[in-house]
Amino acid sequence: MSIKDQVIAIIAEQAMLEPSDIQMENTLEDIGIDSLGLVESIFAIEETFDISVPFNANDPSAGDFDISSVAAIVAAVEKLKSEQAA
Repeated sequence: MSIKDQVIAIIAEQAMLEPSDIQMENTLEDIGIDSLGLVESIFAIEETFDISVPFNANDPSAGDFDISSVAAIVAAVEKLKSEQAA
């Protein structure tokens, strides 16, 4: 399973949707993920990929982890994984 597919599966689970219902251009708000769901998604991503996500739950827009869309989250996870492998 690719990073993209795994991230979409995590987000879909939090939104209680099927992965096929998630589009790359969706924002988390579009699919009904609130701040608690976002935090749970971040924890699930960290656990699944064994990475540390630079994310501040008190100020989600701050930091280097882009949560503006599903595509941005996938790209951020791919970047963190590649940095970890280097």
